[in-house]
Amino acid sequence: MAVAETQLYAKVSNKHRNKSTSALLESLLAKGFPAHIAQKALAATGQRTIEDAAKWLHSHCNDPSLDDPIPQEYALYLCPTGRFHNHLQEFWKESKRQCGKNRAHEVFPHITLCDFFTCEDQKVELLYDTLKRVGDSFSQSFPPSISLSLHSSTSYLGFFVGDSHAKILKDFALAFSSEASALADCHVKPCLKQLHLTLAHKFYPHHQKTLEQLAKCINPGETCQWVAALYSRDMRFVHYQTLRALFQYKPQNIDELMINTGDFVYVDPTQQSDVSEGWVIGTSHRTGCRGFIPENYTERANESDTWVKHREYVFVATSRLFTQTENEPNVKLNGELHNSSMSGSVTNVLPLQNVTLRRGMLVMRHGERVDQVFGKSWLQQCLTADGEYYRADLNFPSTLPKRKDNVKHFECDPPLSSCGIFQSKLIGEALLDQEVTVSYMYSSPALRCIQTAHHILQGLKLDQKVKIRVEPGLFEWTKWEASRVIPNFMTVTELAEASYKIDTSYRSNFPLSSLVPSESYEEYVNRSSVVIKQIITACPSKGKGVILIVGHGSSLASFTRPLIGLPARDSSDFAQAVRKIPSLGMCFCEEIKEENKWQMVNPPVKTLTHGANAAFNWRNCIMED
Repeated sequence: MAVAETQLYAKVSNKHRNKSTSALLESLLAKGFPAHIAQKALAATGQRTIEDAAKWLHSHCNDPSLDDPIPQEYALYLCPTGRFHNHLQEFWKESKRQCGKNRAHEVFPHITLCDFFTCEDQKVELLYDTLKRVGDSFSQSFPPSISLSLHSSTSYLGFFVGDSHAKILKDFALAFSSEASALADCHVKPCLKQLHLTLAHKFYPHHQKTLEQLAKCINPGETCQWVAALYSRDMRFVHYQTLRALFQYKPQNIDELMINTGDFVYVDPTQQSDVSEGWVIGTSHRTGCRGFIPENYTERANESDTWVKHREYVFVATSRLFTQTENEPNVKLNGELHNSSMSGSVTNVLPLQNVTLRRGMLVMRHGERVDQVFGKSWLQQCLTADGEYYRADLNFPSTLPKRKDNVKHFECDPPLSSCGIFQSKLIGEALLDQEVTVSYMYSSPALRCIQTAHHILQGLKLDQKVKIRVEPGLFEWTKWEASRVIPNFMTVTELAEASYKIDTSYRSNFPLSSLVPSESYEEYVNRSSVVIKQIITACPSKGKGVILIVGHGSSLASFTRPLIGLPARDSSDFAQAVRKIPSLGMCFCEEIKEENKWQMVNPPVKTLTHGANAAFNWRNCIMED
């Protein structure tokens, strides 16, 4: 157990425990569950039904923290509903499409009344009683509509609550805080500063005007029914990233995590440095178990997607209603109303509109490379004593291209695996099916990129029409090279002699000799920005086809963001994003010539997803006991 969790355990264990039990708890006790575990299950599921709590207990049967008395954290929010809420959702969706995701997208629209606080599992029901009593006492004085005024700065956009209405809301929050603190023995901090409903937070300053224009379309006086709602979250994972599983994954090894489609996984970004490429280590929200999962099986989820809605008090002008929600489905904010605006899905960018009508740029990572499967020592596994290459596994390529220098240079410039070759041809065939017209093909000098470009052109049936322009400036951030030197790439002549369709007349924008070993992040960003703009300039704008660029995982962001006017990410955020890009991962930019700008659209084909296939020894499996 981590030091912080140990201290928390001691703090919670020393508190006085309430001995009263609810009808739900009594039912669980009758089923044989220990009291502290039953209370934990009820708190984690919003105390709705026996079935929900029992299902949670069954899912967490192997949870190593099941016995830890670590409470949930609770917060009281005032949430809009009705037409006003719908307009806010439209703003969420459009602001994300035009300006990208910002901090406000992590949580649904709300006014914070009380910050997150802890409450022992056995005392949560007292919070429900408090919400009802305080709601009843304020129901007659609660304003039928709340006065909201738009406020904007270089990093914040939102509605401020008018002073007279803010006083009523603060009094309500203070009353809930005082009663909850007294009855449930927890420290509840009401929000007594400027009350606000955030629209955007921590966005790029150059997006401020766009966001303001979108916000002005929202009528804060629109019909709205306000709801005071109590939410909870797992306090252990507050500063973690939340991922959502796109596919089911069944563990191949004991240290891997079982996930089902839709599962949430908590990932600590600070614990990923020693994890193998393409994998992350995290904790399942559904089971509490920890292990490795393939990163391309997941997508980034929102902070509030794992929160649980407990109880709500609906303020009605003519009557009041306290909703118990015991018979409602589990309210985790990833349902119908929230998916359209909060999901990390690519459906929030513009649909692809016939890629042959406008000039486009498709940026793609190379296919699976041999060292990705067989490790850095892959070459030692397939060389004879005489130094001759042989195919030690069917996923090794059948042959290696000839090069004049030592074959060991392939260690730092590895080829595609057999699967990588298949992937590349498959992508080319898919692009052909979608009638994508590729007019220009550029590639990093890395052999894996050259081979990917070559086999894509074969799949497109363009290998006799379009030639590959080898551009050293497209190579990845050199700081990531394990050898700390620039790899000894095959020459253009050698590549052409190996039957790759190379444009030998092409003169690169960035000479190979100019690549700097272990370059700084700023140097890499500047190089990428300059090279990609030179490529765009070199490809006639009259052409209606696609410029296809085969590069590395780092290429997707570093080549597209300069075109669409976004600044470079922070280097640590950039590294985390690159880790999630699978083999043949791609993104697409389309030129809007009449507006003299580029925009992101959905790629013409979907990403190729596949599972791992471990080495197999039939003798060990069948013959040995």
